Amino acid sequence: MIRSFLAIQLPKTILKKIDEIQEDLKSSRADVKWVNSDHIHLTLKFFGNIEESRIDPIVKSIERLIQNRSPFSLKVRGMGAFPHAKNPRVIWMGLADGKEILAGFQRELEMRLQEIGFETEGRPFRPHLTLGRMRSAKGKDELIGRMEKYREGEFGDFQVERIVLFRSDLRPAGPIYTPLRQMMLGTGSFGEGGEYKF
Repeated sequence: MIRSFLAIQLPKTILKKIDEIQEDLKSSRADVKWVNSDHIHLTLKFFGNIEESRIDPIVKSIERLIQNRSPFSLKVRGMGAFPHAKNPRVIWMGLADGKEILAGFQRELEMRLQEIGFETEGRPFRPHLTLGRMRSAKGKDELIGRMEKYREGEFGDFQVERIVLFRSDLRPAGPIYTPLRQMMLGTGSFGEGGEYKF
């Protein structure tokens, strides 16, 4: 069994910006488990634990969709929290400009994957980049104050040219994500895993 998910990776320029902002937020000394910036991505579909034999059917089921979808751009903009900014449990950055295209694309992915036995998400797709999760209320007010200055911030835009099927191995030091397949939009071709570079 392998734990896996489909996601969009971010370019190094945006990951570097996220890193800088996380450093500022960390200085609040709030009790947050921060996500390593190298692990931040935009999840399109989380499969959980699946048999390795299901990888090829997943690829085949979304091949035509990927083939007919042109690359599109997304802007990383705004900062907030779930359930809301005054009670942060999950700290995130938002997405803008290409969000409607992204939401439509994700819905189509869900429909294709449902046809081969993967249940659709019960909750609506809310695209975001998770920066960290609060462990306790310690330092919360200071953190909220620091987050406020990034609430309407613009952190860069990028072209979505591929989606990646990842394997996720949970380790005490943090998860290890290994690309299993990379699919280019507009071609429908999946490459093998390996290091992903912009």
